[in-house]
Amino acid sequence: MARVLSCIQPTGETHLGNYLGALRNWVAGQHEHDAFHGIVDLHALTITDTPGVVGTNSLQLAAMLYAVGLDPEVATIFVQSHVTEHSQLGWIMECQVSYGELSRMTQFKDKSEKRQADFLSAGLFTYPALMAADILLYDTDEVPVGEDQRQHLEITRDIAIRFNNRFGDTFVLPKAVMPKAGARVMDLQDPTSKMSKSAATDAGLISMLDDPALVMKKFKRAVTDSDNEVRFDRAAKPGVSNLLEILAACTGGTPEALAANYTQYGALKVDTGEAVVATLAPIQARYNELMADPGELQALLRKGAEKARSVASVTLARVQAAIGMTPA
Repeated sequence: MARVLSCIQPTGETHLGNYLGALRNWVAGQHEHDAFHGIVDLHALTITDTPGVVGTNSLQLAAMLYAVGLDPEVATIFVQSHVTEHSQLGWIMECQVSYGELSRMTQFKDKSEKRQADFLSAGLFTYPALMAADILLYDTDEVPVGEDQRQHLEITRDIAIRFNNRFGDTFVLPKAVMPKAGARVMDLQDPTSKMSKSAATDAGLISMLDDPALVMKKFKRAVTDSDNEVRFDRAAKPGVSNLLEILAACTGGTPEALAANYTQYGALKVDTGEAVVATLAPIQARYNELMADPGELQALLRKGAEKARSVASVTLARVQAAIGMTPA
C-alpha cells in the first residue's frame, strides 16, 4: 500500500470549497492508502505573529479533520510541531539546497511581492526546505499536488537525490500525483473565482461552521445571471453551474442531470442551500463535540503524533547515520 502525505496549514476556518474539493477525498483515500495528514503549524508561523492564534487554529482544524471523517485508527493525523523531527530534518535539508534554488521558487516571489510593505520572514524563503523535510521524513511514496505546488515537490526530489548521491541511498523519492478531482466550488458572489478565505468579503464563502440560516441566506443571494435558463455551462453560466456542481456534490447526482429538474433559479438556490445544510449538520455536530472536550481532542492528537514519530524518528536516525553525526 502506497504511503501518501497531504498537509494543510492552520490559517483560519475551513470552508465548503476545502471540504468538497479536497477533504472529502482525503476521507475516501484513507482506506486506499497508508495516509498521513499533517497540520503544518510551523509553516503558518511565516504569516502569523499574534500569540495563541496558531495553537487555536491548529486545534480547530484538527477537530474539523476528525469531524469530516478522518479516522485516527486508520489515518495518521498529526500536528507538525508535535513531531520535533520535522525541525531537525528541516535544518539538514536547508544545508542541502542552494540559495539560488530557493530564490527561483515562484511562490516566494509571488508572496514577497504582495508583502513588500510588511515584515518578510526568512522562513518564507526557506519554506521549501522544511516542506522537503515534511515529505521525506515519512518515506512518502506519493504526494497529491496541484500545479501551484508541483515546483515544491520537484525541489524536494532534487534535494533527496543530492543527499543520496552525497551520503548514500537514504531517502525514498516521492512521486507527484494529481489529486482526485473534487467538486470545483466557486465564490457565490463571484462565480469566476474559487471560494477562498482571502476574498474581499465572506458573502460568497460558506464556512463549515456557518449556521443553517446563514447558509440559506448566502445561497439565496448567490449571483447567477439574467436569462433564467438552468443549464450546466461553466463558461457561459458560471453562477448557475456553480450551484449545480455544489448540489451534485452534496446529493450524488450530476450537474447536467440535475439541471433538467429546474426552470427557475430560486428553487435551485433553495435546494442547493438545503443540501449543503444537510451535509454540514453531522460534521458540525461532531466538531462541536470535540471542541467541547479538549481532553479527547488532545488525546487523539497525541496518538497521531506517536504514530508519526514512530516513522519520523527512524528516518531521522538513518539520515544522521548516513551523514556520520555523533550519536546521542
